[in-house]
Amino acid sequence: MFKKFLDYCKNCYDELAHKTTWPTRAELTHSAMIVLSASLIIAVVVFVFDFISQHVMNFIYPS
Repeated sequence: MFKKFLDYCKNCYDELAHKTTWPTRAELTHSAMIVLSASLIIAVVVFVFDFISQHVMNFIYPS
C-alpha cells in the first residue's frame, strides 16, 4: 500500500515538473487583470441592484 502511494506521489511530481505547461509571467498578469476587472464589475452591479432594491423597499414599506 505504501508503494502505491509513493508511486502516486512520483507520478504527480513527474506530471507537474515535466508534462505541465506553465503560463508565462505576462500571461499570468493578463489573466489576473481580467479576473480582477470582472470581479470589480460584478461587485458594482451587485451594489447597484442592492442600492435600488433598498430604495424600492423603503418606498413600499416606509419606516
